[in-house]
Amino acid sequence: METILEMRDIRKTFPGVVALNKVNLRVRAGEIHAIVGENGAGKSTLMKVLSGVYPHGSYSGDIVYEGQERRFLGIHDSEQLGVIIIHQELALVPLLSIAENIFLGNETAQHGVIDWMAAHSKTQALLKKVGLKESPATLITDIGVGKQQLVEIAKALSRQVKLLILDEPTASLNENDSQALLDLLLELKGHGITCILISHKLNEISRVADAITILRDGSTVETLDCREEAVSEDRVIRGMVGREMADRYPPRQPEIGETVFEVRDWNVYHPLHTDRKFIKGVSLQVRRGEIVGIAGLMGAGRTELAMSIFGRSWGRRISGQVLLNGEPVDVGTVEKAVRHGLAYVTEDRKGNGLVLNEDIQFNVSLANLKGVSKAAVIDSGSEYQVAQRYREKLRIRCSGVGQKVLNLSGGNQQKVVLGKWLFTSPEVLILDEPTRGIDVGAKYEIYTLMAQLAAEGKCIIVISSEMPELLGMTDRIYVMNEGRFIAEMPTAEASQEKIMRAIVKAS
Repeated sequence: METILEMRDIRKTFPGVVALNKVNLRVRAGEIHAIVGENGAGKSTLMKVLSGVYPHGSYSGDIVYEGQERRFLGIHDSEQLGVIIIHQELALVPLLSIAENIFLGNETAQHGVIDWMAAHSKTQALLKKVGLKESPATLITDIGVGKQQLVEIAKALSRQVKLLILDEPTASLNENDSQALLDLLLELKGHGITCILISHKLNEISRVADAITILRDGSTVETLDCREEAVSEDRVIRGMVGREMADRYPPRQPEIGETVFEVRDWNVYHPLHTDRKFIKGVSLQVRRGEIVGIAGLMGAGRTELAMSIFGRSWGRRISGQVLLNGEPVDVGTVEKAVRHGLAYVTEDRKGNGLVLNEDIQFNVSLANLKGVSKAAVIDSGSEYQVAQRYREKLRIRCSGVGQKVLNLSGGNQQKVVLGKWLFTSPEVLILDEPTRGIDVGAKYEIYTLMAQLAAEGKCIIVISSEMPELLGMTDRIYVMNEGRFIAEMPTAEASQEKIMRAIVKAS
């Protein structure tokens, strides 16, 4: 099989950081080639070099594509040759239609006038290829994230893609949408399209990849050929982290005390459709030192429940009681919730958890400015010391606490969000998809932190779409479906089958 792409001795640096150090990558035509590694290993940076996001001259090394050395000065240069990258944060315009998004910047026009009939006709054909039945006139904001991913792929097909790069395409998708996307990649492979897939979901990689290149600390570790022999997840993990990870979850000996946090008969109406009750009579309890999980399918209401409890950040006409140590407390605003010892680590760290254009120091202190202030004026020295303390405690990989969080990997961004909330000294920590889009090594570090906090007597609530994570880290699990709790079980008695059976029975 001929080689379509070769990257030789690629080196890329940022101020104070070597992001890539003599990375080599060889991709054969018509294959699905996975790139894996811990957060900060250099996966996304390498793909940005390839696609021209980082132009020639900002890195050293050679890119050979279709047998010729290429010097891409921008993303337009790579796209003209059929190299298309789909980033983890989708580049679609929500209030434009599917057709408008697909041909944005590549409009079907005659004499300077857009031919909408032709655009709609071509869009219908492209949507059929990716398995979407929506009208080309449908607004992006009216379709789910899974379908938006398929629109991005349709957009790539409209530009005559030869080499398709997908960066964490299933990170925000449920299981059904993930499977549909992987099936489409296999179909595209059958039509001769080469694909580079970056993903932390090793089970998905095992299913579709023909080859796996492992990066660690900005360098190539090895490339495994999946066609020669089956490659186990443990084998890939060993290459990623440089050690065996027989135990995916840290050992715990829970010391669970009395009930500290309680929610009684919690009801929430939808913020836009105000006659629609979204959370229906939910009650929960968390004891000192306990990790409680909330399981459920996408749309079950888990995030909405958490946000409505945390300062009424979501919903309207909210009723019910929140109790701490048996006493009712007012958590009607985020400020009041924080004052009473609640913290909420959002599932959307980039949209709601961080100020991306600010540095680590700014972000860590953001939820507790009083803790770094004197006479209502922020003490930058104190702020620096706090940020440095959490940098060391959480092992945040960065050039310094003055580095912008925008330039950190996903796992390190997540650690900054955790540091921000830990600085408020919470009694109750709600973690919403705490390990989404991060690698197994960073996951283990976050699990270890959760175990430590529980051992210190904190109450932890974990919302996760990954069943093994809930089964591996919690003491008790609530199962949620359509806005209500339908089952509760000790984790020792739980299984994926039992949880799914409860959901199916309630549906």
